[in-house]
Amino acid sequence: MVSLVAEREQQSRRPPELVLSGGPDGRLLAVRHGVARHVSVRLTFPWTEPARFISLRDDEDEEFALVKDAADLDAESRAALEGALLLAGFVFEVTGVVEVEEEVEVRHWRVATLQGERRFQTRLDDWPRVLPAGGLLIRDVGGDLYRIADAEHMDARSRELLWAFVD
Repeated sequence: MVSLVAEREQQSRRPPELVLSGGPDGRLLAVRHGVARHVSVRLTFPWTEPARFISLRDDEDEEFALVKDAADLDAESRAALEGALLLAGFVFEVTGVVEVEEEVEVRHWRVATLQGERRFQTRLDDWPRVLPAGGLLIRDVGGDLYRIADAEHMDARSRELLWAFVD
């Protein structure tokens, strides 16, 4: 038992395998095993888990590191990664639904997000996915992701527009 406790203490003192920060030029800087590179983020599947399996690509589009789960990063690295994801336009945080209209094969959305008002389209057969940790995730036809953290706490109009999509 003592050796297990000592091993955990030693692991907690080791430097993290991957450290992320915002570089002076605004790009994401990744340091892994003492090697530093500017990287860009690329989401991989599953789309329903936007904070997992994020490929960090260098300037030659080679994978420098794979973030299996953003929760495994230290707080500063996680914040830098989240900022890079927001800047890359991958995950928009929806704060309200303004309008949803359906056409022949496309659904048109107009939503309020933390990043401002957005308009996007989804196919009629693409429905918002319920996330394991709660909330909804909508993927538009261009691949951008829209996250609704808690539909129940949105305004009445937003809830009314979402009722067909939420159990």
